Amino acid sequence: MTARKLLVIGNGMAGARAVEEIISRGGRDLFDITMIGDEPYGNYNRIMLSHVLAGEATIDDDDLLLNPMSWYRENGVTLHAGDRVVRVDRFAKHVECESGRIVGYDVLVIATGSTSFFPNIDGLRGTDGHLLPGVFGFRNIEDTNGMLQLAHSRDKTHAVVIGGGLLGLEAAYGLRTQGLEVEVVHSPGHLMNQQLDERGGRVLRKEIEKLGIRVHTGARTTAVLRDEEGSITGVEFADGARLGADMVVVAAGIRPSTELARSAGLVVERGVVVDDQMRCEDESAIFAVGECVQHRGEVYGLVAPVWEQSVVLADVVTGADPRAAYLGSRITTKLKVAGIDVAAMGVKGPEREDDEFVQFYEPSTGVYKSVVVREGKLIGAMLLGDISKIGFLSQAFDDKVELPEERISMLFDLGGAPAGQGAADLADDAQVCNCNGVTKGAIVACVEHGAKSLTDVMARTRAGKGCGSCKALVGEVVACAADGALESDPAADWYVPCIPLSKPDLITEIRARDLRAVSQVFAELAAGGQEDATAKMPLASLLRTVWGPDWVDERGALFINDRVHANIQRDGTFSVVPQMKGGVTTPEQLRKIADVADKYQVPMVKVTGGQRIDLLGIKKEDLPKVWGDLGMPSGFAYGKSMRTVKTCVGSDFCRYGLDDSTALGIRMEERLQGLECPAKLKMAVAGCPRNCSEALCKDLGVVAVGDGRWEIYVGGAAGAHIRKGDLLATVGSADEVLRLAGRFVQYYRENGRWLERTYDFVPRVGLDALRAVLIDDSDGIAARLDERLQQSVDGYRDPWLERTEPRSPAQFAPALPLLPLPQVPVR
Repeated sequence: MTARKLLVIGNGMAGARAVEEIISRGGRDLFDITMIGDEPYGNYNRIMLSHVLAGEATIDDDDLLLNPMSWYRENGVTLHAGDRVVRVDRFAKHVECESGRIVGYDVLVIATGSTSFFPNIDGLRGTDGHLLPGVFGFRNIEDTNGMLQLAHSRDKTHAVVIGGGLLGLEAAYGLRTQGLEVEVVHSPGHLMNQQLDERGGRVLRKEIEKLGIRVHTGARTTAVLRDEEGSITGVEFADGARLGADMVVVAAGIRPSTELARSAGLVVERGVVVDDQMRCEDESAIFAVGECVQHRGEVYGLVAPVWEQSVVLADVVTGADPRAAYLGSRITTKLKVAGIDVAAMGVKGPEREDDEFVQFYEPSTGVYKSVVVREGKLIGAMLLGDISKIGFLSQAFDDKVELPEERISMLFDLGGAPAGQGAADLADDAQVCNCNGVTKGAIVACVEHGAKSLTDVMARTRAGKGCGSCKALVGEVVACAADGALESDPAADWYVPCIPLSKPDLITEIRARDLRAVSQVFAELAAGGQEDATAKMPLASLLRTVWGPDWVDERGALFINDRVHANIQRDGTFSVVPQMKGGVTTPEQLRKIADVADKYQVPMVKVTGGQRIDLLGIKKEDLPKVWGDLGMPSGFAYGKSMRTVKTCVGSDFCRYGLDDSTALGIRMEERLQGLECPAKLKMAVAGCPRNCSEALCKDLGVVAVGDGRWEIYVGGAAGAHIRKGDLLATVGSADEVLRLAGRFVQYYRENGRWLERTYDFVPRVGLDALRAVLIDDSDGIAARLDERLQQSVDGYRDPWLERTEPRSPAQFAPALPLLPLPQVPVR
């Protein structure tokens, strides 16, 4: 029996997923499968493009490529990549391609997806209809590469993103991480208006603006402005207002790509019209799937419906289930927007007088939650900033669990074990990973078929490899399915994903091979010598920890704060925090600070929580002059390093003081100043247990308890995460405090994960284990820790001395265009 010809137009996520489902149902024996795709690649995950733009992934990452070229060969699929179908002849049953190729079919699947929507804005396109230079959509690899190339050119510094939906905010976040000044322009009244209500949009806006991205809502863009040479100079709004820019990204939504289907004579309305079996209307051998499709009047722009449609199409065309039917999708959106968790489903608010509406609104913490209940059924929910309840709410939305009498318990744990919210309680058909359409049942089956670690499950199912918001839930399902038989994942201990070594082993290799530059580490230790953009900063930090000033400084491996030794602010200026050891200053220092503030017209002078003075609003080009005029060392308020030691006045002045906390704090700061760490490190010394300097909730805190004795606490926190420090030891002198505190810091430097604060590090390692290593010397490394710490202390150099010898010509060159900040009111 001769196999029939199955032709799929489109090699995107929908077309490739449909072919995967067909093959899984024996399609290789039934069909000769051919695919034609516009782009010269295999199938890739468009959701990951935002990670590429943000520098968190590269085009070659396995997480981006869903089906590399080898997959097509291995599965007997003929792929014509980089070609475009220009005509479908329904009667001759063949298609004609831009290359002149003619391909016949018995069964045709149209999976042309969608294209970026470009509003009617002057200056976007040339007379030939193509986008003019400096204008981008955000839909494919070509768009992403174009934005990255322009972002890396020195003369492009200011981008405007038109559209405040998911894609627009992802584009803005990515460009901001590339160092550009970014502004988002959104014509509706609040961000992500398709998914969020006004309050949710307000909270999201505040969180987005914390990232240094300015937002303009209720503003309709009418023109892209250009100079005589054709370069972009800005955009203009309907009210005549203008905004400067030299790059414009249009992310104003998508539209189904239907031109080919329309020219072929198929029924097209908003999308290609299909029935419940995904057949095109009035056709027996032509199907359509994905974002190009209109089903029962609905078009979908999310991936979850694509996966559901692909299953039905595969059942029908292979005969596995000829009566399979797609009845539409109930959309549950769960994603990360610029690193912020967002989930939404159903209606955005109450629509009837008797609808129950529970709402929690806390903009200061970036959290917004709401649920809408009608006649005992959940008909809508919205979560922003905290989506820990998404598992239960998804089941409730699908009417698979009963709602609790206390509706607020749908949003918060009110004590006791909440019913129906753990991984064990999820239904098998509950979708765990929206991005890749992976259900709990698929994950459980993967474990039952031999997957032995979380990484193994993620690689086989792709669960957790999209936006990343579901990774924690995936881990819970895997652990539940393995029932204690889950193997530890070696990759979980790797310091960076591209090098299969734990941090201590990586340090050993770096020392043994004398690797002093990030590029050297990649060349010798990364798989295939390939660089990984996400690993550059953690490796740079590690090399500075190992070699101190003798590491090879490669500017491209450093974040902007580390390149200029100051903390970048939302308007492109920087803050300067000089060192004040133990919070102690002098009249001379105060006079210098006041003179600098006057001379450079510093917009704000502020006392910090770490007992120092912050000069906010310094231009990049003025940094070296400000440092010189201050004549004070850096306070390291910008880096992943030891920041400051906060103190109380102790026994010198306080009638409750038991010991000289100020003197000890100054000694600690002098010894540990500027030490490179996995994350920022804050310390404090209290002269008595009254804890005025908040030593009990610092990364490392020291408390005087009388008779010359000091308690040393580690792993405390008082920011977004609240944790009292654990008592590491009680010692009998200030010298012992310095010795043990330094040893703890060095152990944390060598064993802490990148960006892991001590309040995570201490519980992970365990207090008993820390005591054994640092006090009892169970591993025989205490002396070496002391020695390596001393080497770092001896190699300390004040980074602000670079003002006389910049590392590169551009280090202190004028930076981003400044934006007007609100004037600080005179109090």
